[in-house]
Amino acid sequence: MKKTSQESLLREHSPEEIEKRLKLGGKSPNVPDAVLGGIDGCVTTFAVVAGVIGAGLHSSVAVVLGFANLLADGFSMAISNYESSKAQRELAEGIRQIEAEHIERIPGGEREEVRQIFQQKGFSGEILEEIVKTISEDRRLWIETMLTEEYGVQKAAPDPYKSAITTFTAFLLVGAMPLVPFLSSTLNTQAQFILSTCLAGLMFFSIGSFKSMVFDMPVFISGFRTLLTGGIAAGLAFITGHLLRELFDIGMM
Repeated sequence: MKKTSQESLLREHSPEEIEKRLKLGGKSPNVPDAVLGGIDGCVTTFAVVAGVIGAGLHSSVAVVLGFANLLADGFSMAISNYESSKAQRELAEGIRQIEAEHIERIPGGEREEVRQIFQQKGFSGEILEEIVKTISEDRRLWIETMLTEEYGVQKAAPDPYKSAITTFTAFLLVGAMPLVPFLSSTLNTQAQFILSTCLAGLMFFSIGSFKSMVFDMPVFISGFRTLLTGGIAAGLAFITGHLLRELFDIGMM
């Protein structure tokens, strides 16, 4: 992780910057959705390309299977992400309702839970009792405190629609790149595959680099790791296609 300069740290921890950061902190970013969708989209389509070429099939097969998988898998992944994000929100809302009922029926027991939670954090005496008093006087704060401290559930659950759209868009845009060379009728199959490989490699490395900049990681290492992951997946697909070609004596179409 890169070491931040003292000047940058002081600037980032000014009252104004802290207030701005805390306000944004409640909003769930969709960067992980974009990264996941992009990587999976590129792996999906380039694995199809590698498998088709490894099997010695015509390049048009790569186009048909590639775009079919691109749309079907992209839609499936988007729906899965939507349901996952929706489930997180429903879980948090269910816990809120349970805690609201407990606060209504057994407020003493809920105060004791707050007390023990913050006691485990090292607070004691008058300070501990003041914390319990402050939290229990605000019903909304009380419920949200129990949500995060007792159940470990984040308040900022991702928006299901944004997660699904981000995943699907990244899946389609990045996943389509390895298929572009096969749309050209002026290139032979070998040239198409080489260009497709270069584009896929560029996509993998770019996604890894983008991820590193967002999460403050070394750019080259993150890009190379993502490239290596995609390369291994494509290599497995190519070898599988080649072995099946030999096993079933598949010829060029």
